[in-house]
Amino acid sequence: MDNGMENMLDMYLFETNSLLEQLDEVLLEAEKAGTFTTDDVNEIFRIMHTIKGSSAMMEFSSLMTIAHRIEDLFYFIRENTIDSIDEKHKKELFDLMFFSTDMLRAEVEKVENNEPLSSNVDSFVEKVNSFLNKINNKSEEAPAAEASTASENGESSSSAPAAELPKDGSGAFLKIIFDEGCGMENLRAFMVVTAVKDIYENLTFYPPDVETNPETAAVIIEKGFLLGFDTKETLEKAVNIIKNSGNVQSYEVLMPPAAAKTFEKPEAAAEKKEEQPKPEAASPKAAAASAAQHNAAANAMHTGTNKQSLISVNLSKLDKLMALMGELVITESMVTSSPELQGLKLDSFTKSARQLRKLTDELQDTVMSIRMIPVAGAFQKMNRIVRDMGKSLNKDVRLTIIGEDTEVDKTIVDNIADPIMHMVRNSMDHGIEENAEDRVSAGKNPQGEIILSAEHTGSEVVITIQDDGQGVDPAKVLEKARRNGVLTKPESEYTQKEVLALLMAPGFSTNEQVTEYSGRGVGMDVVKKNIEKIGGVVTISSELGKGMCTTMKIPLTMAIVDGMEVSVGKSIFTIPITNIRQSFKISSEEVIYDAQGQEIVKRMDHFYPIIRVHSLYNIDTEITNMEDGILVWVEGGEKSYCLFVDELLGEQQVVVKPLPTYLNAYNIKNSGIAGCTILGDGNISIILDIANLHHSASSYGY
Repeated sequence: MDNGMENMLDMYLFETNSLLEQLDEVLLEAEKAGTFTTDDVNEIFRIMHTIKGSSAMMEFSSLMTIAHRIEDLFYFIRENTIDSIDEKHKKELFDLMFFSTDMLRAEVEKVENNEPLSSNVDSFVEKVNSFLNKINNKSEEAPAAEASTASENGESSSSAPAAELPKDGSGAFLKIIFDEGCGMENLRAFMVVTAVKDIYENLTFYPPDVETNPETAAVIIEKGFLLGFDTKETLEKAVNIIKNSGNVQSYEVLMPPAAAKTFEKPEAAAEKKEEQPKPEAASPKAAAASAAQHNAAANAMHTGTNKQSLISVNLSKLDKLMALMGELVITESMVTSSPELQGLKLDSFTKSARQLRKLTDELQDTVMSIRMIPVAGAFQKMNRIVRDMGKSLNKDVRLTIIGEDTEVDKTIVDNIADPIMHMVRNSMDHGIEENAEDRVSAGKNPQGEIILSAEHTGSEVVITIQDDGQGVDPAKVLEKARRNGVLTKPESEYTQKEVLALLMAPGFSTNEQVTEYSGRGVGMDVVKKNIEKIGGVVTISSELGKGMCTTMKIPLTMAIVDGMEVSVGKSIFTIPITNIRQSFKISSEEVIYDAQGQEIVKRMDHFYPIIRVHSLYNIDTEITNMEDGILVWVEGGEKSYCLFVDELLGEQQVVVKPLPTYLNAYNIKNSGIAGCTILGDGNISIILDIANLHHSASSYGY
C-alpha cells in the first residue's frame, strides 16, 4: 500500500472509530431515557450516512451494507416519528443498535488487523428488515425502500423530455453531465449526492445505486445524472454546490409540466459552466481521496466551527517530536556543563544559557501538552461494559464518572484502558451483589453504583474504581492463597493491605466457578503489570459488606522527569523528585536495629528502614559511616524508607531512556531500576524505581 492510500486508510479508521464512540454515547444516553429524541435520530442517521459513504469509497462492502441498512431504518423512524414505536419495540431497537455497533466495530478491527472482512451480512440485513416490518405493522415499506423500489421499476435518470422524467413527486430535476473522460463517473455522482444531502436530506437521484454499482458509470456517461428536488430553494442551493464541483461539464434544470408554474429556473441554470482545462482521467485513488475530503467536510459542517482548527496527527510523529525534545534537553545540558567551561568567568554565556534553558523548558511543556489527552475516551467506554454486563448478569448498576477531563499522556491513556476495564468488570461480577434484595436488607440502594474517578496530584494522576458492593472477605482470600501455595509467612502475620495485595497474584481468583467474565485468575495481575509498566502503582482497599476501591497512581508522562542526582562511589543515580520527601544527615547513635538486625531510623514519630545503596548494588565506596553520607527519605506506592548515599549532586531535569532489551533476561527491572539517562558530561545515570527497590532490597536481606 502506497503512502497516499495508507494515509487515507488512517483517516478512515480514525473517523470511523470516532463516530462509533459517538454512537455508543448516544445509544447509552437514549437507553437511560427510554427513548430516542429527534436529535438522537438525526445524529444516528448522520453517523450511519457518513460511515456508509466513506466505507463505500474504501470498498469495504460489509461495513457499507450494515451502515446503509441502519440508515434506512432511521430514515423510516425519522419520517414516522419515534413515538409511533411502542415500548416493546423500542427495547428491541436498542438491542439491535448495540448489536449493529458491535458488528461495525468488529469489521473495523478486521481492517486494522489487515484481515478479510465478512463476505456475508445477509442475516443482519434480514434482522433489520424483520424489525422494520414489525414497526411498520407489515402494511407498508419504509420510505427509503419505496424510493429504491421505484427506481428499480424503471424510473431512472433520463435525458428525455420532461414528460419522461421519474414520477417520484419531485418538482424539478437537475441533470448533470460530467467532463468527458474524467473516469469513475458513478463515484463522482455519489460525491455530488453526499455534498447536496448536507442541505437537502430528502434528495432523490438516478441511477440510485451509484455508490455500489460501477456499471452505472456507463449510464451516466450516456444519459447524465439526475437529482430530484421538491422546492425551489433547495434546487438553487444545489445549483451553487454543482457550480463549485469539479469535473462537471454542464447542468440543466428539467421539470415535469405540472410543476412548471411552481418552479422558476435558477439564473443561468441551463448555461454551460465556464470552460476549464480538462484534467486527465482520475485514478481510483484520486477519486477516493476526493471522497474522503467530502466526508471530512460534511463532518465539519455537522460538528460546528469550533473544531475547524483541530488536526489529527499520527502518534509516531509525536513520539519522534518527543524524542527530539529529549535529545535537545540532553544537548543543552552537555553544552552548559562542558568541562572546558569550568572555572571561566563567562557572564554573557551564562546569561544566554539561562535564556536557552527558559526556551527549552517552554518548548518541552508545549510538546508534552500536545500529547496530553483527556481520560474521557477510556472512561466513556466503561458505560457500555456496565450496560452489557448488567443485562447479562441481571444486575441493576449505574456508572458514575468523575474528572473525565483530567489529561494524561496519550501513551499512558492507551495503557490504562485494559486495567480500568478489568477492574470495572471485577466490580460488576464480584463486587455488586447478585440480588437487589440482599442490598436492601443491608440498608443499601437496590441499584448498585460504580464510581470511576480521576484527579491530578502534582506530577501524577490518581484513578480510582470504587463500588458499593459486598467487598472482599479477607478470610476467603487467605484460604484460597493457602490452597494455591502463595503464602510466604504465617496467616496471622498478614495485614489487611497484604491480604488484599494477594488478589493481584498471577492466577489468583476467589471465584469458584469459571464464568464468561471471571474465574480464570487473569485480570488482576494484568492490571498490576500494565500499571507498573508505565511507572505507576496499584493499591486495593476494601471493607466487607461496604465495597471495594482500587487506586491507580500513574505519572503524567514517562518521557522527561525532574530528578535528584546522587552519588554512590563512582556511580551516579537519579531519584525522581516526586518520590523524595526529605533528605537529612544523622549520627551513628540515631540508627536503631530491629529484631532482624535491619537498620531503621526514627522520623516524625515513625520508624523507617535504611537501605544502603552501596550494599544493595555491591558498589565500592569510602563512605560507609552513617555520619559521612546522607539519608534520602523516599516514598513509592505503599512503601516509605530511607536510602543511604554518599552525597547529593543537585536537581536535574532528565530524559528517561529505556534499558536495552537484552537486559530483560536478567530481570533487571525487579532490581529497583526504572531506566537510565544521559548526563550533561555524557555519563550514564541509573534512574531508581522507588516502588520496586524496597522489594528488591528485602529479597536480598538489606
